[in-house]
Amino acid sequence: MSEMTHARASAHAPVPSASPPLPSDTAVAEPTHARASAQTPVPSTSLNLQKVDVISSNFQAIAQHMFMLMMRNMASDGYVFVDPTNSQVFSRAGCIIASPSYPANTATIDQDYVFNWVRDAAITVLEIAATTPPTAPGQGVQSLIDYVAFAQLCLSNGTQSMARGCFTIAGQPRSWSDQNDGPALQSVALLAIYPQLNMAAQQTAAEMIATNLQFLLGVYQQPTTNLWEEHNAYSFFARAAQLRCFEAVKTNTLGIAIPDGVDAAIAWLKSSLDEHWSEQEQIYLSLLPPIAGYDPNIDIICASLYGAIPFTDTRLLATAAKIRSVWADDGSPHQYPINVTDRAHGMGPLLGRYPSDFYDGDARDGQSTGNHPWALCTCNLAELYYHVANTIAASQSLPLDPLSEPFFSQVGITAQTSPADAVNLLHAAADAMLNAVIYHSDHLELSEQFDGYTGYEKSVKNLTWSYASFLSAVRAKTSGTILGVTAHAIER
Repeated sequence: MSEMTHARASAHAPVPSASPPLPSDTAVAEPTHARASAQTPVPSTSLNLQKVDVISSNFQAIAQHMFMLMMRNMASDGYVFVDPTNSQVFSRAGCIIASPSYPANTATIDQDYVFNWVRDAAITVLEIAATTPPTAPGQGVQSLIDYVAFAQLCLSNGTQSMARGCFTIAGQPRSWSDQNDGPALQSVALLAIYPQLNMAAQQTAAEMIATNLQFLLGVYQQPTTNLWEEHNAYSFFARAAQLRCFEAVKTNTLGIAIPDGVDAAIAWLKSSLDEHWSEQEQIYLSLLPPIAGYDPNIDIICASLYGAIPFTDTRLLATAAKIRSVWADDGSPHQYPINVTDRAHGMGPLLGRYPSDFYDGDARDGQSTGNHPWALCTCNLAELYYHVANTIAASQSLPLDPLSEPFFSQVGITAQTSPADAVNLLHAAADAMLNAVIYHSDHLELSEQFDGYTGYEKSVKNLTWSYASFLSAVRAKTSGTILGVTAHAIER
């Protein structure tokens, strides 16, 4: 992500590209796309896709494979990244890079992503914690202990700004924007992994949470750089992330101290999130004041998954319906041609970030052309479908009102649909989206984006957040099961 246009700059030596073996019981929707070498868009009518059985993919087995692909982007004492601009600079254990791509190792890409983003790292470590890795008594999970140590190093080095969004692989602050959702999401992650840490790491985590809380209580009413690192404004996503953080601290049973001001912050943030609702457009606005072409924005769905927006909030569901319509509906000026082709084969749709988005990850800012769905955006809506289905299954009722009616009608649900049938329809819709991500992957390796015409991968390769979003969606589908065991529940 560049300042204002999402291009990520960095430095790094190539990460080994060899993939771990795929479990033998995996039934992948065939054929998966190999990465395209041509950059010229190909009309979707020229593609000859085979019919994909929407229920054929073994999502849990594929998630196991993607988990290992994601872990290739986390440094340890024995797995080290090297700064290609300075061969004397090495990664510290616990560093989580956004992607191994940089211009020197990918000819068609001029964006560099080998940095540790605070937000991306927190989202990733939640998925590591959810697998409940085995440990010896009292020793903790080493990868999580490493994360705490690296995050603490970054925090101690970032004294000029407690909200710096990005750090080098050695833990030094990058010349970058300050993003107030980062300390909130980091604190959420630290609370989630706390039981899996050893005593020393727990003490460090508690100190970091206290530092983050002190900072957040001083800035939660202020504007900040938004999720896509393009604007400084009052951000729906940042407010939702901060609300989740404060609520998690307030209800924690770990002995983490609750500072004065948390209750007031929770009340203020809830009220402020309501201000993002647009009666005229019937959506949550990503930013206040709003920016033309920036809504509907997928970061509203992100706010429900990583923040504290209830899955049954019908204003959220109304926004989600309009987000899907932008990319999938016939007649929409932003419809991806690949979604038309995929629909005929029981897959999709693939989603992008927002209507006026032009960043494609391949070209320098100002040279991008748009038409680029994202893997993480697609997985995020799929995950929302699963969460809504889980809520319906538990309550045996549908959160159906005039606002949410389009959300449900898009997947074939009406007021006459039984709760059981609604659950099945939501799962089928989510499965179709994950199948599209799988089908258009490069043999299950996920880039940041896909070409909106051909479906081939584009932008930086092996994006950590792409894998994390797929894993999180599968956890929602399977009630937490990914690696053959019941995963640790992540509180929200």
